[in-house]
Amino acid sequence: MSLSVVIVGGLHVDARRATVARLLADVPGSVVLHHDLATAAVGTVVRTISDATGILSAGEAPLVNDCACCALREDLVPELLRLADDGLTRLAIVELWDSVEPKAMAEVVVAGGLTLTGVVTAVDPALLLPCLGNGDDLAERGLAAAATDQRTVADTFARQLEYAPVLAVVDSEEADDEDRELLEQLHPTARRIPVPGGRPGNPAGASSSAREGAQPAARGAAQEAVDERAGGAGGAGGAGAAEGAGGARSPLAAAVLAGFDVEAAAAAQHPACALLPAEADAHGVSTLVWHRCRPFHPERLYDALEDLTCAAARSRGRFWLADKPDVLLHWDAAGGALCVESAGPWLASLPDAAWDLLPPVRRAAAALDWHPEHGDCCQHLVFTSPGLDRDGLERLLESCLLTDAEYAAGRDAWKRLPPAFDTLLEV
Repeated sequence: MSLSVVIVGGLHVDARRATVARLLADVPGSVVLHHDLATAAVGTVVRTISDATGILSAGEAPLVNDCACCALREDLVPELLRLADDGLTRLAIVELWDSVEPKAMAEVVVAGGLTLTGVVTAVDPALLLPCLGNGDDLAERGLAAAATDQRTVADTFARQLEYAPVLAVVDSEEADDEDRELLEQLHPTARRIPVPGGRPGNPAGASSSAREGAQPAARGAAQEAVDERAGGAGGAGGAGAAEGAGGARSPLAAAVLAGFDVEAAAAAQHPACALLPAEADAHGVSTLVWHRCRPFHPERLYDALEDLTCAAARSRGRFWLADKPDVLLHWDAAGGALCVESAGPWLASLPDAAWDLLPPVRRAAAALDWHPEHGDCCQHLVFTSPGLDRDGLERLLESCLLTDAEYAAGRDAWKRLPPAFDTLLEV
């Protein structure tokens, strides 16, 4: 029997557990492999392999370079290969620990020669806005994967959500139409599959406290999941198996076994060719797509960064600075914090011979934005939020562009403008 691998991740712990339990119930011959990074503070990572009846085996992996995620990478592929060699497992469900991002692990699995058939992020819609608005460092919440981990709750959750082509959306009594609309606008191309929320006997306290502002995934949550499986999770899995016995493959199982293209997933997140959301406005949630073919004045944009960053729950895209006209810059904001970084050159600044070395998706994205004078150099920013002040945001963005006189002065003059972003870009 060939082994299929699916990755299930996400900061919403209860949603992740419910999704894993559903898969164990729906797919005969499946097991879940989980690395608990909560024990990293004492120098180890706890690995468990379970099925619907409980824990089958447990072990420890030592930290690598004081990094729990590095230990996970070193240990994951050998364990999956061992399961493949045994020939007894049809589906290996890799349940990621709270703050682990699926992109890195998907690439590790594929590089290890294994068949990755799906990547899923489990979501409780009621917790979307609290997570996207949480600018705390992961370390403050006990969720850092290494001593040097400087990620925040918001940006980590945003990447978990936007990378996965499948979202397992748990039933939530606290979620309303605004929450569900926010999820749809944040990741409109995802396949959203309903999953019954919670596990029998599992209180909803973690979800409730998260909605009030406490991060849902606290240190020790992964260990609680292990304890639950050891002490009674078999009942939940058994019930699910009985409900699905002899039936057709469930939508969730079908989605995670459909196949996964790791290169296409990476391209969909790359700043130069990301699949950004489209304009939308429903249930109090709006997405503004702002597209212009004139560069920003570096000082005016820098002065507006705080207001722009706080204008929406989530904003992302690519932008063009006048003093760096050949550099494609990446905009990535969540939780009131903004990350700006260089994503390489615009295609218009490259010699024609270099184009043949670029992937087709990169050339196609450039073609969509092509301007007869500037090529693909442009502003393409997307802001998504409940209660978005679209008019005010557009006015602020427009005020940051070069004026007609500044624009007419040409590129040589643009490059002499004050380099306000050099500190952010570490130039």
